Amino acid sequence: MKKERQPPYTMGQTPTLHMLYTCPFCWKVRGLIEYLKLDVDFVSVNGMKIKKEVSFVDGWGKVPVFTDEKGESHVDSTPLLKHIDSVYNGGKLAAIGDAERQQKWLEWSDTKMSKATIPILYGSLGSALKTTLRISKIEKFGFFARRIYAWAGFPIMWGIIARKRVKNDGRKPKQLWHDLLTEFTDAHDAELYFGGKSPDLVDFSVFGYMRSISPFPQFSLLEDHTNGMAWYRRMEASIQ
Repeated sequence: MKKERQPPYTMGQTPTLHMLYTCPFCWKVRGLIEYLKLDVDFVSVNGMKIKKEVSFVDGWGKVPVFTDEKGESHVDSTPLLKHIDSVYNGGKLAAIGDAERQQKWLEWSDTKMSKATIPILYGSLGSALKTTLRISKIEKFGFFARRIYAWAGFPIMWGIIARKRVKNDGRKPKQLWHDLLTEFTDAHDAELYFGGKSPDLVDFSVFGYMRSISPFPQFSLLEDHTNGMAWYRRMEASIQ
């Protein structure tokens, strides 16, 4: 999905990715950008002022936002993966394997992994507090906004969103993630990546969700999933 950036902009400018450091959708895209070693400026936005800071994209108000050399802004993480691969990589990752299989698993990632991220970070009152305190230190906030987010955000995320998701699923967040990682790695068919000997777009999609959890203590709940962590470490190494 493409949105026109409001002028002025500079032709030939360095592309930018407006993002939050703890956002899984942002890490899907950033992981691919780093893998392709593109010259892109990563712009941290204020978590309390996202709509204002990406207001150059009319009617969107979310991250990530990728703005290219022409000043044209593109949004929505999975379409962004496809766009960046197509424009800057000749569509090589989208061409790996069967296109229908890749699309099916991109949808799987955006449905299953997306819904699993909030429960593991906010699935209990204690986890929710740890998460909001950590986010308040990592992300770009003003002095007062940082404290408001840390102490007012956790009961909202736990009580209104995460608790309902945990109850509806019936599994504890660790078991949910382990089940999903098993389903995902089993689909590798004994290869190093979902894409085979090298990552494809599905690998970067799943990586984004997992990478966004890594700054938090709850990431330790995933570390005893042998195949999932082996794949994740390979993905980390591939973007360094």
